[in-house]
Amino acid sequence: MSLTVQSEVRDDAAVIAVAGELDMATAPKLQDHVTQLVDAGRTRLVFDLGDTSFCDSTGLSVFVRAKNACDAAGGEIRLAAPQRGVQRILEVSGLAEVLPTYPTVDEALTAGRVDT
Repeated sequence: MSLTVQSEVRDDAAVIAVAGELDMATAPKLQDHVTQLVDAGRTRLVFDLGDTSFCDSTGLSVFVRAKNACDAAGGEIRLAAPQRGVQRILEVSGLAEVLPTYPTVDEALTAGRVDT
């Protein structure tokens, strides 16, 4: 299966929609996309995983690298809407404890914000 990656800027975050299987063959495509965003100054990333049907350790490493790059630049990453299988991989790997995960993209975008 293939992977599609699209992003849009919402508020001050880049929302990256990841659809398909995220594995050794497709992870470089997502990594390249993330690198381009971070290099362009986008350091607040929300990964929309609602259409991600599979993720292996190579895919997880993309999230870790994104977190490290965004943290170093004063930004952050958040994961949104992972399917049950992907959520399970995040939990088993221990990444669910270090990568904030939300049920929806909207919740990921607004969590922790104080409206004034």
